[in-house]
Amino acid sequence: MTDARQTPARRLPAPGRPVPTSTYRVQLGPDLTLDDVAARVGYLTDLGVTHVYLSPVLRAAPGSTHGYDVVRHDEIAPELGGLPALRRLADAAHGAGLGLVLDIVPNHMAVPTPVWHNAALWSVLVEGPASPYASWFDVDWSAGDGAVLMPVLADRIGAVVASGEITLDEADVPGFGTTTVLRYGEHVFPVREGTTALPLTELLERQHYRLAYWRVADEELNYRRFFDVGTLVAVRVEDPDVFEATHRLVLDLLADGTLDGLRIDHPDGLADPAGYLQRLHEASEGAWVVVEKILEGDEDLPADWSTAGTTGYDALWRIQQTFVDPGGAAPLGALMHRLTGDASDDYAHVVEQAKREVVDGPLYAEVYRLTTLAASICSDDLRLRDHTWRAVHECLVELLVAFDRYRAYVVPGQQVHPDSVAALEHAAAVARGRMSAERGATMDVVVDLMLGREVGSAGRTRGNRRDELVVRFQQTCGAVNAKGVEDTAYYRWTQLVGLCEVGGEPTRFALTPTDLAAWAARQQQTAPLAMTTLSTHDTKRGEDTRNRLAALSELPLEWADLVRRVHATTAAYRSARVDGRIESWLWQTLAGTWTADGPISSDRLVPYLTKAMREAKTSTWWTAPDDVYETAVLDLARHALADPVVSGLFEGWEQRTRAAVRATTLGTKLVQLTLPGVPDVYQGSEVAVPTLVDPDNRRPVDVDAIAARLTRLDEGAGPRDLSDEKLLVTSRALRVRRDQPDAFVGPEAGYVPLAHSSGQSMVYARTVADDPRVVVVATRLAASVDRLGGWADHTVVVPPGDWLDVLTGHEVTGGIVPVAPLLERLPVALLVRTA
Repeated sequence: MTDARQTPARRLPAPGRPVPTSTYRVQLGPDLTLDDVAARVGYLTDLGVTHVYLSPVLRAAPGSTHGYDVVRHDEIAPELGGLPALRRLADAAHGAGLGLVLDIVPNHMAVPTPVWHNAALWSVLVEGPASPYASWFDVDWSAGDGAVLMPVLADRIGAVVASGEITLDEADVPGFGTTTVLRYGEHVFPVREGTTALPLTELLERQHYRLAYWRVADEELNYRRFFDVGTLVAVRVEDPDVFEATHRLVLDLLADGTLDGLRIDHPDGLADPAGYLQRLHEASEGAWVVVEKILEGDEDLPADWSTAGTTGYDALWRIQQTFVDPGGAAPLGALMHRLTGDASDDYAHVVEQAKREVVDGPLYAEVYRLTTLAASICSDDLRLRDHTWRAVHECLVELLVAFDRYRAYVVPGQQVHPDSVAALEHAAAVARGRMSAERGATMDVVVDLMLGREVGSAGRTRGNRRDELVVRFQQTCGAVNAKGVEDTAYYRWTQLVGLCEVGGEPTRFALTPTDLAAWAARQQQTAPLAMTTLSTHDTKRGEDTRNRLAALSELPLEWADLVRRVHATTAAYRSARVDGRIESWLWQTLAGTWTADGPISSDRLVPYLTKAMREAKTSTWWTAPDDVYETAVLDLARHALADPVVSGLFEGWEQRTRAAVRATTLGTKLVQLTLPGVPDVYQGSEVAVPTLVDPDNRRPVDVDAIAARLTRLDEGAGPRDLSDEKLLVTSRALRVRRDQPDAFVGPEAGYVPLAHSSGQSMVYARTVADDPRVVVVATRLAASVDRLGGWADHTVVVPPGDWLDVLTGHEVTGGIVPVAPLLERLPVALLVRTA
């Protein structure tokens, strides 16, 4: 049982504040406005959700398709309908008994084209450090001769100036009037007062910004950005005035009841996440807030963060890997080795190599800035002076590569948590093993500086530069992990590509129901109102793709045989340029997206493979595409889709795995919707439609067609296909949550595993004050059940009382219940006590 008094106070909203029982995420944009969402309120109410979860709605850069590139914090995007449309949506939602949750972006703003769309940033380019907005942005004014680097040129500036591509012009800049500007293609920049009459080269030298070749950004950028995205500039919300200015509209919408809660994008990028969340908690009067936080392995959310919990990636990988067969690890590892040369125990090396490339490449500017800061601290202290810039740089590089978390959670001037100390010292020990022994003393200094310890002259622990170093190191750790692991290594590791997911743990190939139950019981105690998810706008592939890929683990030998046959069949048109990694990636992608209706379309597969190749960064890159290599891979994909032999093999595979895929699809969904936490249903994932990484997973959803399916089911029709079955499971589970919120998000809600005789079943109850109200039964590894001849005499223990399976109408009496009749119609059951 969970009692509110046992849950940490920081994990609970203030008394009386709304708490979602479930959410439904919508991706707003040109194809889905706020009024469009308002028109879907009836369907969402029928589905059973309690809150609509909106992607960012503040005004974004021109042409934005996602809203994370904010340019104004005081305006709802006109393209979405503006504030009036948000009010209309709120009225429609509230009238139907629904609430609204909003995704906000405190870490960064856009560097749009033209820049004047971001009036605050334009002001900084006009006035430099004297701008009233200079404190908004994380700019190192000591670098770049006091000018903000603007890396927008297609060539080096000498060549661009010589070609006459930069010109003086007049422009009407909103908020600044008609003014003289510099034009370069679509880019427009202000001209500093008193410099308009100067020769162009001298004029360029005198601005508060420096126009530069775009490749310069990776080496000399002097503003903090979002990861390696130069068009997203970091915002200093640690400044109370900046926090107030950038959050006032959202806080007002919380205060007047338009919004009920918030999702915080990328808090690890902030200077002080704990301080930010505490300020937000106070300013919002204790609203329900969840954070997009990646927890590595068994890492816990910091206890001093005032948040209900994460957005659910920690739940995602655990649920998914509970439905993966551990017996598939060795055969799939052997297959990977034959195709790619990668061994099953090479993952750590793949990650190390990827992170090293990122540190030395797209994130070099951040590492250079860290090194210069740390080296200056050493240089100014006699006791540290002999630790050279190069030695410090080598230590920082190795420490960043070895550090296996997104953040160490060290706050200057505060006592460091033992977990943070252990994490940094473990990384340092790994790093020392990769360096010469002579660098050991410098590594000791670097670690002490990162932990805020006394090092160097007596008494020196604090200071502006030391504090800044502590903060920037942590901000850089997140970028290195995101770009090195999720956006590089995950596109290289092919043992089972479905494990390579945001926040995932590919080295833990599979989990047991006991593992998941232990985690769920702990969540019920420590973060019962955190979010759970299976798909988001950022996942590498949708849940239905991963569910199909999980079948590879259940039938690994059959999969290896299929790959052998496909490899032989495609030999005639497979170029020698096609490497084993991308070939394995292609076949698994087809397996993950091949349904009873056939394969994924070429116009979806080709862009996805192009992105996957460039993210892998082994043979082609976003910044330097290898057309010959990419053409070879894409030609293979197109020919394979058109090859009747290949099609026959994958059609046979889809039929062979249909039962396993069905059980995993319905099982993962039911478990996600009933585990401790607030489950989110990503738009369209209530039906079984495999999707890939963005932009594929952000395509418009045909809600009318899904609503028609739901109406047919509600009228008593039986499910016709897997999508119908998934919609049935989703809607019934959401409605049970809505009807019995006390069993899921109430202060006395509980989670209790129930006894069962088979490792292929998952059984647990949701309780109120220890009284069972809902029982969940799910099948995992259905192929194993089939191999064993069915459920035979296996049983589950249902608590005393009379129960109704709301999925099938089957009535059950508590006690020792045979599994076979319980799961005769569906591989899952959702029992609700009738008395």
